[in-house]
Amino acid sequence: MDEMEEELKCPVCGSFYREPIILPCSHNICLACARNILVQTPDAESPQSSRASGSGVSDYDYLDLDKMSLYSEADSGYGSYGGFVSAPTTPCQKSPNGVRVFPPTVPQPPPQQHLLPQPGSLPPIPRNSCITCPQCHRSLILDDRGLRGFPKNRVLEGVVDRYQQSKAAALKCQLCEKSPKEATVMCEQCDVFYCDPCRLRCHPPRGPLAKHRLVPPAQGRISRRASPRKISTCTEHELENLSMYCVQCKTPVCYQCLEEGKHGTHEVKALGAMWKLHKGQLSQALNGLSDRATEAKEFLVQLRNMVQHIQENGVEFEACLVAQCDALIDALNRRKAQLLARVNKEHEHKLKVVRDQISHCTVKLRQTTGLMEYCLEVIKENDPSGFLQISDALIRRVHMTEGQWGKGTLTPRMTSDFDLTLDSGPLLQTIHQLDFVQMKVPAAPMLQLEECCTQNNSATLSWKQPPLSTIAVDGYILELDDGTGGPFREVYVGTETICTVDGLHFNSTYKSRVKAFNASGVGQYSKTLIMQTSEVAWFTFDPASAHPDIILSNDNLTVTCNSYDDRVVLSNSAFSRGVHYWEMTIDRYDNHPDPAFGIARADVLKDVMLGKDDKAWAMYVDNNRSWFMHNNSHTNRTDGGISKGSTIGVLLDFSRGIVIFLINDEQQGPVAFEGLEGVYYPAISINRNVQVTLHTGLPIPDFYTPGEADPTGSVC
Repeated sequence: MDEMEEELKCPVCGSFYREPIILPCSHNICLACARNILVQTPDAESPQSSRASGSGVSDYDYLDLDKMSLYSEADSGYGSYGGFVSAPTTPCQKSPNGVRVFPPTVPQPPPQQHLLPQPGSLPPIPRNSCITCPQCHRSLILDDRGLRGFPKNRVLEGVVDRYQQSKAAALKCQLCEKSPKEATVMCEQCDVFYCDPCRLRCHPPRGPLAKHRLVPPAQGRISRRASPRKISTCTEHELENLSMYCVQCKTPVCYQCLEEGKHGTHEVKALGAMWKLHKGQLSQALNGLSDRATEAKEFLVQLRNMVQHIQENGVEFEACLVAQCDALIDALNRRKAQLLARVNKEHEHKLKVVRDQISHCTVKLRQTTGLMEYCLEVIKENDPSGFLQISDALIRRVHMTEGQWGKGTLTPRMTSDFDLTLDSGPLLQTIHQLDFVQMKVPAAPMLQLEECCTQNNSATLSWKQPPLSTIAVDGYILELDDGTGGPFREVYVGTETICTVDGLHFNSTYKSRVKAFNASGVGQYSKTLIMQTSEVAWFTFDPASAHPDIILSNDNLTVTCNSYDDRVVLSNSAFSRGVHYWEMTIDRYDNHPDPAFGIARADVLKDVMLGKDDKAWAMYVDNNRSWFMHNNSHTNRTDGGISKGSTIGVLLDFSRGIVIFLINDEQQGPVAFEGLEGVYYPAISINRNVQVTLHTGLPIPDFYTPGEADPTGSVC
């Protein structure tokens, strides 16, 4: 609870709060300190302030707070809820906590009379007195009620009282017969303080006593002395109890405020319900702040470990440097001092950066922990109205403090490595040019998984260097295996950090990795990434490789021709492994032409029927029969032709090295071709009397059983 102590001290006097009051800006101040920092403004009031005082609007109005003129470092003046009133320039002083305090211009009691007078004996507040918050510097002109118009923060007063009680003398065991020992625990159910021997003897952790809750003595003292709920009265109607909560003004109100005051038309809710609601909101906000505090503690451990690593690495680096410099005898001795100075400077710079970050994070964590403990103590308070007076401000502070632990706050600003290596190769005559050079290979790159993906038979990989790495990189080497668990092979060498590899096998699992290199050598590999290509082949006709007379449409899935001669078009994907099946439907069939369907090499002739040369394996068909053709050799004439609406299927099985043709889901003839190896593109040849649409991504026909997979299939 030591971290919470700063939350319990007045920003003016630096001591624990005594009868704290809540300013409209939600900050707190001792009542006596508030009177000491009052400033009297000129007698003449502005029209705005006159209208404000004449309207009967309460000073304690959080809704109008946002409209209040503010005092800041950039402007000079004091504001009221109704408008802006200029104030004379007043020299400021410093409080024990370092905040600005504006000395009063009215007569003040002597310093020895700083104690707060008894209620009812306060001297009258001079007319037009102004108070400035010592924390946010917002200013307010007091009305006739003076400081009595500000509500008392009974919750904070209760927390201060319990905290001071917990700091009192150590509690003694209540069961020791002679010379009571210091208590170590307190049983909440028994309401008894125990030392360790008495706890073991009188309160063993078994039977019914096993369910009792034992707490530290300080916590037990606080819970034992928790103050009972006090009945709160209205600041404007002192005889009325606060019973409702004004949602618009965000303040507890009494029955008379609703009947006669400005809250009559406002939305109000039950005080108890809003008390529970705001407690829940504060607890929920504390959960997020608690996570940030936990991360900050872990981050501090990391930073402290970095200090140790920096020291160890610095010592090791200095030892290597000294050994190399001593080997160069007299000429190197003069240079050695200069190099050691550089190393020490780098060493101290790293330590300074990390220690500064530790100090900054420690202060912020201390403030966060103090706020958390203070909020937890506030949540324990059972005064609804008092709690609701400060809950909104606390919730805002918790959210704001959580936001301060944003992205980058918990990231080290410095690496613990010394990325310098001494090059002892230069000759003695060039020793005056001796300097540090980079001799380390790059660190292993990091694959950016969110940007790595596969599409059809292409894979895209992205990577980057570790964020704290300062070693130069000349380029990268990307490697993939063959999709069957074989050896890796280089597929890209260059400076880019993203690469797309096309032409992979469908329904294959590839392993990929990347490494960086520079003049010193090649670094370690990244982690291996496993990528799966599409199970079935999706492809279209390729306009880039098609004959000029070919006409493509429907996203390159539909093809026809503007020539009476046969013209060839290939697909945009090639196959060399696996089992693949695709179909083509006849959209138009005039004058009984002979379209040809099959597979071909990339360098097939494009101005003759498919199968005329030795680069294509095809079936050509008319309205009555079909033939298989390769290298202008016609075989296996089979009855059965095509017409408009017919479907031609092509099944290519590399596990058996065969191709089979189908017409309207029925196999057309025997196995067309065997012994197929290498890389093949789906292909057709047509003339202007035919229009065909391609269908891909189809499953293997049910009648066909694929052969054994060939683990040595070629790689395209």
